[in-house]
Amino acid sequence: MPDMNYLNDLIIQVRRDILRQVHKVNSGHPGGSLGCTEFFVALFQEIMDRKEGFDMDGIGEDIFFLSNGHISPVFYSVLSRSGYFPVEELNTFRLINSRLQGHPATHEGLPGIRVASGSLGQGISVALGAACTKKLNNDQHLIYTLCGDGELQEGQNWEAIMFAAGNKIDNIIVTVDYNGQQIDGSTESVLPLGNLFGKFEAFGWDVMEIKEGNNLQAILDGMKEAKSRTGKGKPVCVLMHTVMGHGVDFMMHTHAWHGKAPNDEQLAIGLAQNPETIGDY
Repeated sequence: MPDMNYLNDLIIQVRRDILRQVHKVNSGHPGGSLGCTEFFVALFQEIMDRKEGFDMDGIGEDIFFLSNGHISPVFYSVLSRSGYFPVEELNTFRLINSRLQGHPATHEGLPGIRVASGSLGQGISVALGAACTKKLNNDQHLIYTLCGDGELQEGQNWEAIMFAAGNKIDNIIVTVDYNGQQIDGSTESVLPLGNLFGKFEAFGWDVMEIKEGNNLQAILDGMKEAKSRTGKGKPVCVLMHTVMGHGVDFMMHTHAWHGKAPNDEQLAIGLAQNPETIGDY
């Protein structure tokens, strides 16, 4: 059984990490990062089968690819607090020569990062390549990837989605951060996504929803259900309904904090709403 008290404390601490990272350099993307905090904690602490250490091949373990790479603050925080690199390195976020670039990159050799991301629309394709490799190697582990809902406005996604079902790639779970917000406004106002459930289903995927994507137990239950659906001839899609900026009241339910850093006063308010639990870096 997971230690829910610890996981909830970790969620609060990750929120603090996100706020402090983007505030220090006055740049970055807090909104989507905060909205996916529960997901990342659940994935790396409970859902994925991970081995000790890190290598690029990822043989004999589950692998995760972040497609919407701009939410790197939450990714870096959870990687560091899951043992991939020292937590203190979060201090270097977005600084020159840092391994923690604004969008994850591979040439700095940061453990946990297997692909450069942030040029949107590519993550599902990359994840499918890794899933095919797992099958060729008779490796029974799974591939996970996260993409944004606005990111699905990129056409490459739908080529990949069609390819996955057509080739019965059933060792992959694609989670969509379904918050209805993107950089210029709501997804409905920028380019409506329509019925995503029906679209994935029509393309031949096994589709499910997590209605409360900021509820830790709902994510744990939902992702375990998604795992149980793998290996049955269809790729699996999870539509995870989240709130952008979750956990910081003035950042919630708006696209305004997609890529905007809090000032000193706003940082203090956000941190006060998420009291220190495990320890700042």
